[in-house]
Amino acid sequence: MAKDKTTANDNPEQVQANNNENQKALPPIIVNNQYIRDFSLEIPHAPEIFRKMTQAPSVQVNIDVNAKYMHDNFFNVELSVTMDGDIAEEKLFILELHYASVVTLNVPQEHVEPVLMVEIPRLLFPYVRNIVSQTLADGGLPPFLLNPVDFVAMYQNRKKANA
Repeated sequence: MAKDKTTANDNPEQVQANNNENQKALPPIIVNNQYIRDFSLEIPHAPEIFRKMTQAPSVQVNIDVNAKYMHDNFFNVELSVTMDGDIAEEKLFILELHYASVVTLNVPQEHVEPVLMVEIPRLLFPYVRNIVSQTLADGGLPPFLLNPVDFVAMYQNRKKANA
């Protein structure tokens, strides 16, 4: 049976050293959970609209990132995607996805905001991209693959707008 590193008989300085070692060993980002908070695909004019699909639809994509402090070093980061597709001046589809993650951060305070608004969305994006692509295909719509997103530029633009 393994012995705990700290016991009641340990030297307090040794206990502190062990605690510092354990804190240093923690990874800077821990993804605790990923989940779909809200998700919908609407094809308001189906099935008639499918006959009009002789050309590529016009698609508008909006992506947003929000982060919320939960407790201790736990944060909830949400990547939101809304898409509107039109064909022949009619609404082809409306897709809305809010994909989130609960993360633990072990980074210096000055790095918390950039990690939440840039690095965590980078980790979530491949999952969001797959969900969107697969759902549109399963919905009988033309294949669509979200282009990579520059989360650094999004973060910088948001900071400028808030300044």
